[in-house]
Amino acid sequence: MVDDPYDFGAIAAANALSDIYAMGGEVLFAINLVAFPDHLDRAILGEILRGGAEKVKEAGAVVVGGHSVSDQEPKYGLAVTGMIAPELVKRKGGAQVGDVLILTKPLGVGVVTTALKRELTREEDVAAAVNSMKRLNKTAAQAAVAVQASAMTDITGFGLLGHSCEMAKAGNVAFQFDLNSLPFLPGAVAYGEDGAFPGGMGRNREFFAEHVHFGADVPKLHQKLLWTPETSGGLLIAVAPEQADEILSSVESSVIVGRAVEGEARIEIV
Repeated sequence: MVDDPYDFGAIAAANALSDIYAMGGEVLFAINLVAFPDHLDRAILGEILRGGAEKVKEAGAVVVGGHSVSDQEPKYGLAVTGMIAPELVKRKGGAQVGDVLILTKPLGVGVVTTALKRELTREEDVAAAVNSMKRLNKTAAQAAVAVQASAMTDITGFGLLGHSCEMAKAGNVAFQFDLNSLPFLPGAVAYGEDGAFPGGMGRNREFFAEHVHFGADVPKLHQKLLWTPETSGGLLIAVAPEQADEILSSVESSVIVGRAVEGEARIEIV
């Protein structure tokens, strides 16, 4: 996905930590889970682990150990333990009619990284995607808890539409997204035009399509972009309109992208 092993470790750690932040929790500790080929330079593994450990440290936690095995394909991740008071837990369900929907990171990681594998990317576009993936969701989660957000999830493998379907269903509301408000990483739309979509895009569309309606003016290209999986994406937060500014001012990249409305659990993009 990326050339720098340190970045790979940092991205993997930020992605693993995101599940804790999506519930509004604080990270306590993590353990490394590693598979690494015998023929590769161990210095590469050292940089991967360093990237992960420094990202965990940034979260205010520690790596307390781990497990490693020999494998032909390098793999790295973390098992993370966190803490939160039960009454403060943020769940996918709970969005209220009238809530605004805030997205805290731009979309398009899956398209940029697929384009990278096909050697289609510009260096600055890859750097923007890597920086986005490495950024923790910690500040966004803390802001959401502080304003008592109604519901929250992180945007990862199911893409924006898949994860928002889960939120809408759990809250028994409909979500409306404004296409023009949705942010994309630099180069993402252009790489989509080049057809750089991962296989997960089609699987997400097949699984969730019955719950999603696109307006007549939404281009097919953007429909595909919204089905595309993300890695270490941002948080999607449902919050009362009067509380939105607290999150928007705390997280520079956050934007209001839609709202929760009455209706059967479904997603509309207009």
